[in-house]
Amino acid sequence: MLARIARELYWLGRNLARAEFTARAVEAVFQSELHGAFDSPSVTFGAGGLLAMLGAFDDTQPTGTEALAQLTLDAARPGSMLASVERARDGASTVRDVISAEMWEAINITALGLRGGGQPGWAAASGPYLSSQYVKERTALIWGVAGRSMLRDEAKCFLDAGGLIEVSDMVLRMLRVALPGPDSPRADGYAPILLKAVGGLHAYLRAVTSPPNAHPVARFLLFERAYPDSVAACVDSLHAAFTAADSGPRNSTPVLRVSRLAADLDFQRRALPDGAELTSICERTQQELARIDQDVAERYFAGAAAPGAWN
Repeated sequence: MLARIARELYWLGRNLARAEFTARAVEAVFQSELHGAFDSPSVTFGAGGLLAMLGAFDDTQPTGTEALAQLTLDAARPGSMLASVERARDGASTVRDVISAEMWEAINITALGLRGGGQPGWAAASGPYLSSQYVKERTALIWGVAGRSMLRDEAKCFLDAGGLIEVSDMVLRMLRVALPGPDSPRADGYAPILLKAVGGLHAYLRAVTSPPNAHPVARFLLFERAYPDSVAACVDSLHAAFTAADSGPRNSTPVLRVSRLAADLDFQRRALPDGAELTSICERTQQELARIDQDVAERYFAGAAAPGAWN
């Protein structure tokens, strides 16, 4: 496969995953703020926390519904849902001979639906909720179409790999913002909102007997391999994708680095006692994912930079 095609597919997966997780986070925070769960505009897992998660928070940033609106349909903000979907559409347009026609149509319709302010009612106070619902449903459709209409070849591996590394990074970002430390007095209150933001509340309640407090939620999102969007499960799937796509996986730097990260996460799961501080593990894991991303660019994309602006 040409390096250019592999790169576009990889970043197509990343942009789709970014749009989906931004939509889930906006929906969860909007509902929580509507119910009065937050009483401060500080950098928490409220609207300000989402801006911080995407690397765009300062004292002059808006808060509340205005901040959530910027994360939905603000084309000038690289982390918004609209910007992510537009980048995905641009990437998909260059690989239309690789992805299926149905997948291209789904991506194109999604982008067109978000342009120009989106659907009727999105300009109202409930606009962030409605637009995030739309993006969440549309990205689920796109991934479903990709899974049923694309060959399970190198192209699908790079598409999946991009989505997996972005999911891992977004979960870690959310953990670092929502659960800033073991002594945070409000961390337990943010834990259920965090689970809703990643779509894992139902899975957590089925898999874990402990209440959804900070430490068990953090362990679940980091180590629970039965939950597909946990960091450990994504890393395992990432290893499988790169192994399938690489002609020489035993000598591949990305494959070896992902393998070491998977082993390290498994060791931490077994060795760390309940209640152990996990913030530093989240930070180190996110740094390792950044190194994997760089290794991928050097091995498969001839060192080419990511297409388009990106936070």
